Amino acid sequence: MDVTDQTFQEEVLTRSSTVPVVVDLWAPWCGPCKTLGPMLEKAVADTDGAVALAKVNVDDNPRVAQAFAVQSIPAVFAISNGQVVDQFIGAVPEAEVTTFIQRLAPAPSEADNLVAVGDEGSLRKALELEPDHSGAIEALARLLIDRDDASEALALIQRVPETEVTRALAAEARLREAGVDVSATVDGAGIEEKLNELLERVRDDDAARQEYVDLLETMGADDPRTSEYRRALAARLY
Repeated sequence: MDVTDQTFQEEVLTRSSTVPVVVDLWAPWCGPCKTLGPMLEKAVADTDGAVALAKVNVDDNPRVAQAFAVQSIPAVFAISNGQVVDQFIGAVPEAEVTTFIQRLAPAPSEADNLVAVGDEGSLRKALELEPDHSGAIEALARLLIDRDDASEALALIQRVPETEVTRALAAEARLREAGVDVSATVDGAGIEEKLNELLERVRDDDAARQEYVDLLETMGADDPRTSEYRRALAARLY
């Protein structure tokens, strides 16, 4: 991701509390930066999300460069829990880049390996080892929802902090519990008619309001109607 002076706090320092973030300080005129950049991108991509990469153009974002007190670029810093834990300056061989990144990526746990298998038995074993393993919870909740075990899916989801993924899973589980055919409703032509009907009842009917919100969640933010119907809900309630 490209990070700016304005987004550095959130995208690097805050994010580094959950995943190590490698900060690549570069500039368009820097030849060695153009060589190093793709190496970093490949090495980080090979961690499958265990390490994040933040690229900072120092010409456009002088405050970040000043914060690191860099004298030359490329300059690469590893941030974990808001602190610099490793760094190097200048272009280095690809093998050294790979080693640098791999030091930051934790080895997969036994639970991680079970989640990678993906069947229900493996996912349940993973949760016996790590009861709050988010990957196992999300994958098992998906399996449970697909076979209409919505109640257990909801109980699982409550073990972990809410994320975009768990919020969507919980919405679908509640709709299934309410007897709503999610795929037919969301994918069908009648979704707008259904939302309009619910909108008439959202002010005084908690169940209608929850179903309305859950339908919007399953439609997803990419559906242009979602923001339109969220505005309609806010206008109706406030």
